[in-house]
Amino acid sequence: MTAVSRRRALRWSLAAPACAVAGCAPSRTAPIGAGGEGSETRSAPYVPFDVTWMIRPPHHRKYLGVSFAGKPVTPGFLSLWSGRAGKAPNLLSLRLPWYGSPRTDQVLAVWRQRTLPYLSWEPLGSALRDIAAGRHDGYVRHTAQTVRDLNVPLALAFAPGMNDGGRPWGTGKAAPADFVGAWRRVHDLFQDTGVSNVIWAWSPTVTKKGSARLKPYYPGDAYVDWLGLVGHCTQDGPHTFGTLFGPAVEEVRAFTRNPVLVARTAAQPGGHKSAYIEDLVHTVATHADVVGFIWFDTDDGTDWRIDSSPAALAAFRRGVANPRFGFDVRHP
Repeated sequence: MTAVSRRRALRWSLAAPACAVAGCAPSRTAPIGAGGEGSETRSAPYVPFDVTWMIRPPHHRKYLGVSFAGKPVTPGFLSLWSGRAGKAPNLLSLRLPWYGSPRTDQVLAVWRQRTLPYLSWEPLGSALRDIAAGRHDGYVRHTAQTVRDLNVPLALAFAPGMNDGGRPWGTGKAAPADFVGAWRRVHDLFQDTGVSNVIWAWSPTVTKKGSARLKPYYPGDAYVDWLGLVGHCTQDGPHTFGTLFGPAVEEVRAFTRNPVLVARTAAQPGGHKSAYIEDLVHTVATHADVVGFIWFDTDDGTDWRIDSSPAALAAFRRGVANPRFGFDVRHP
């Protein structure tokens, strides 16, 4: 059973028992998130949010995403970036600390701006084998309940970069079987809690030196919705979509047909940056199995931002002007 069919079965199992005879949605106190402007609650028919259509947006529409390296994002700050880019993003990457709150206020604020939250859930301080063994089930269940009751869509990337030796949960710290076991444990706890509003993004690194092969880390199609590939263009490395992401895409196509999201990318300043941006945006726009990209827009000693040069900014604005990018995530 695929992740989509598992979600459809879950959504029916949640709605059907209360409504099989009456033909109505189950009633409970529902947060005003998906359709309202306030943060208050009200008594209303509760229908679990189903993200199925968002996994492969119809009409070849694409996600335009941005990451600010985990910094808190205010509406004004996001508007400034949108002004530079020439278009508002509809996907925003945020960090979810392990044993931290899902930051419901921020998630709701992002969603109200017609933007899908993408949460990078990093299990710092906890071994993957312990998560797989159930030693953190209480925390995971509590997080699942919070996400379920929030009832707005979000993407969740658990333990990203698991094939990267530089991550505390990566190669040398955990075996592929530990990662797969932890992923499935977390996913199943969410499923058992009744969560239907999460897109599961499996997110390996594609360019890090010493990265491990990908297939041993794959939990299976029943547990994954997006292939969230991460890679940066450097002056001395690959500087096209094909050379940067092509080998990883070819590898994963041997064991899954799930859609690709470029979950994080950027380019170092220099001669290749504007050309990389043009090639990235064109490739995403024209490949049906790539649903979008997230640009890592920060200066961490390297200026990855879209406006590090006039040429880079002009290339970005031209590319994302394509009407396929930045669609309204509230409507199929």
